[in-house]
Amino acid sequence: MSLFGIAWRSIRQRALASLLTALSMGLGVMLVVAVLSIHGVVSESFRSNASLGYNMIVGAKGGKLQLTLNTVYYLSQPVENIPYEYYLEFLTAEQRQREQADPGRIDLKRDGRFGRSVALAIPVCLGDYVEEFRLVGTTPAFLDKLRFGPEMDRKFEFAAGRNFQHKSAEHGYFEAVLGAVAARELGAGLGAELHPAHGDPEGHVHAQGFTVVGILKRSGTPNDRAVFVNMEGFYLMADHAKPVDEDAEHAHAHDQDPPHDHDQAPDQAHAPKPQDHDPAHDHDHDHGDDHAHGHDHGHDHAAAGPIPMNQREVTAVLIRTVDAAVTPGLQNTINEGREAQAVLPVLEIYNLFEVIVRPIQTVLLVLTAMICVVSGISILVSIYNSMSERRHEIAVIRALGAGRDTVMTIILLESVLLSLGGGIAGWLVAHALNALAGPLIAAQTGVAIGFWNIELSEALLIPAILLLAVLFGFFPALSAYRTDVGKSL
Repeated sequence: MSLFGIAWRSIRQRALASLLTALSMGLGVMLVVAVLSIHGVVSESFRSNASLGYNMIVGAKGGKLQLTLNTVYYLSQPVENIPYEYYLEFLTAEQRQREQADPGRIDLKRDGRFGRSVALAIPVCLGDYVEEFRLVGTTPAFLDKLRFGPEMDRKFEFAAGRNFQHKSAEHGYFEAVLGAVAARELGAGLGAELHPAHGDPEGHVHAQGFTVVGILKRSGTPNDRAVFVNMEGFYLMADHAKPVDEDAEHAHAHDQDPPHDHDQAPDQAHAPKPQDHDPAHDHDHDHGDDHAHGHDHGHDHAAAGPIPMNQREVTAVLIRTVDAAVTPGLQNTINEGREAQAVLPVLEIYNLFEVIVRPIQTVLLVLTAMICVVSGISILVSIYNSMSERRHEIAVIRALGAGRDTVMTIILLESVLLSLGGGIAGWLVAHALNALAGPLIAAQTGVAIGFWNIELSEALLIPAILLLAVLFGFFPALSAYRTDVGKSL
């Protein structure tokens, strides 16, 4: 009989003890694989979310990480808003002229300061919620033009319906598109009307609703948990337009007046600008008390049409530069000014991963490795305790001509078989659990995981298990090696 056969028969003779010993090793390996799988899912989620379709976020001065978390993951709260006019600085003259709002004092016929350095600029307005899902006021370009994924070649696809329009004949400015998770959790389909809560999920609910015209396919990004609405509709909801300082506006208008023509009538020389009597602006002041009492006049805002630019603000601007070479200079120029700050979201995401996620993963991996060591010790104790019962058996083997090295090898093989058997069982169970949890993980994170999703670091498990088996089997094997044949017989 081969040495493996002798070792296997010895394990079978102590079936219950051997099974429990192998089970302890299996549990340790299962935990190690689970930690590695979780790390793989988190890493892949970070990598996919770092491929955003834009390489810069411009927002108000404040914390860089907070701006990134709020804009990319829709976590935390907005730092502050920046003027709409500042967003226009990232557009070319052609793009600026397509703006729908009353330009006021803005010259839309010239390029913005940064217009030639930017390939894509998309404004976002944040703050409201539909239940626990963040309301994102933006333009149709967000879903039409952004590309994401590792190769930046994926685009947002619709499971049903279409993208919202700037202004549709049927719903005006009040159209919405739901991310896949938001649609499922809200139970809302095409044609449903959503009423956002102001400020936070528990805030007062706006009377003005948005009609769902599209539902996105799962993208595996935080956008799956967002509700996208037309930015014009976002502005037209009550309490969303920026209050205008009439005295400042009047003083600025007076400073900008050309020299008076003595032939011109006084009432014409001092005629107010059209936007000073914008219906949306008048509405804010005429019904200020009603707003204070929680009354929502969103429908009146809707009738007013687009509000002037001096009443607009944006939370952030998503920027994709024309070339990576211009990114550092553009970032420095923006940060040196007083209006806004520019952050590189990919850098902030990876810093977050390295500072928070990786240390947690390392701690978990150390803990599970310690569990494997404890399992190895249990193998040592199990085999060592059996040696007193097996001295007669070992003495018989020696009497039949087996050498000390042969006896020692048999004991080491027992340790290896127990460790490998438990380790392989633990690996199979861990990956079976991965396959069972795969649909749920994919729904929540967008990362597909199945039975055969194997981390490269798992390749180290087999050598590690063999090393533990030999290390912890050595002492029982040494005891067998030293067995006195004469006394044992």
